[in-house]
Amino acid sequence: MPRNKTYKPCDLVIYGGLGDLSTRKLIISLYRLEKAGLIEKDTRIIAVDRHEKETSEFVEIANNSLRTFLNESIDEELWQRFSARLSYLKIDLTQMDEYQRLHEVLTPETNVLVNYFAVSPMLFKSICQGLQQSEVLNAESRIVMEKPIGHDLKSSQEINDVVANVFNEDQVFRIDHYLGKETVLNLLALRFANSFFTTNWDHNTIDHIQITVAEEVGIEGRWEYFDQTGQLRDMLQNHLLQILTFVAMEPPVNLEAQSIHSEKIKVLKALRPITESNVEQTTVRGQYTQGFQKATPVPGYLEEDGANTESKTESFVAVRVDIDNWRWAGVPFYLRSGKRMNYKRTEIVVYFKQLPHNIFKESFRHLPPNKLIIHLQPNEAIEIEMLNKVPGIDGDIKLQKTKLDLSFSEAFKENKLFGGYEKLILEALRGNPTLFLSREEIEQAWTWVDSIQNAWKKTNDEPRPYPAGTWGPIASDSLLARDGRAWEG
Repeated sequence: MPRNKTYKPCDLVIYGGLGDLSTRKLIISLYRLEKAGLIEKDTRIIAVDRHEKETSEFVEIANNSLRTFLNESIDEELWQRFSARLSYLKIDLTQMDEYQRLHEVLTPETNVLVNYFAVSPMLFKSICQGLQQSEVLNAESRIVMEKPIGHDLKSSQEINDVVANVFNEDQVFRIDHYLGKETVLNLLALRFANSFFTTNWDHNTIDHIQITVAEEVGIEGRWEYFDQTGQLRDMLQNHLLQILTFVAMEPPVNLEAQSIHSEKIKVLKALRPITESNVEQTTVRGQYTQGFQKATPVPGYLEEDGANTESKTESFVAVRVDIDNWRWAGVPFYLRSGKRMNYKRTEIVVYFKQLPHNIFKESFRHLPPNKLIIHLQPNEAIEIEMLNKVPGIDGDIKLQKTKLDLSFSEAFKENKLFGGYEKLILEALRGNPTLFLSREEIEQAWTWVDSIQNAWKKTNDEPRPYPAGTWGPIASDSLLARDGRAWEG
């Protein structure tokens, strides 16, 4: 969106304003937007929670969060400007009459009300009803909803129905912070602004594609929540499938939200169902055991605090995904995500087909494929792995693998690289829904994931053990090996 465009100021109300998401992510991101001069002058930030606190106490909490999580020194003048936007309001979100207190702080005459649901989905219904009964909403009001939006299709539909009773679809901003990352957004430019990718982005030239989201961390005190969810629903249903849709979608008519959502939904509808008949050949579940990370011993999943030692929940999942359309016929997508893996890494690797004839057998018996590697985190970069001649005039031509490397931080030194939350919060404040998820997208993803979950239950598929600090169970290697392929790295 144009930087010189004027946007209306907002009253950004954060429900769950004292929670981890607010203090670890949202406050930090809003401060960075303030530093970049991207928040409108009269926009205000109102934290809502059930605890009795004064605004001055919340301001101190916000300051402590910045000192803990910002990773840079706080500019005192900037902090004074930012903290002047902050206020706190005590509301028990389950008590409808308490929402009337919003009238004390909102400025509907000048500001757009943006409601950020940084709470459990169990409270979404109460908040929507409270907002409706307090009569603080108008046609410009918006809500921002954090994942998880349900734990299956049925629960997702129930949540969306509750929201739809109060808000129109164009007022609802469903957030997946991966869609705010620069390298994910750059997929649009990479694919649709560069002819050598646009014309070579299908089954004619691509052999297969891998998408990896690996986490070093374990459960981190979330055992009860995670054990009811599992890695398939916690990570693959949203983050990995969203990345996949950007990689696989057809060119949209334009960059408007509806055009992009439409193409992403087509991809989700084309996913080949995984059912009881093919689940053993296309999926692998894993659960980490004791191991080492960076030479430090770490416990297994069943030894974490609060663990149920009989749990069959997966902390790792690998899936072969087939997209049944003209562009991707015969091109498998391999997705994997796990906790307590070797190191933190999120990347997309596009393997191009090998050449049919090799005249450089002295260097390589079989020419290795060219690869496009897109690093999403921790270091955002794009690499192209190709073959080049080793310099020298003595002897035959010898080839060596080399990389064309584009590091975002190096290539764009004068441009600040933001995290996913900053971009998405900014677009929510500006009312641009392009990078958010539509209801149909989420429900289509759940339809596909529910089929996998049901197939696991019917086949009594149990997670395979893998030591913490590795890349998952051996069976995940076999998933690719039976196709004559191997995981990157």
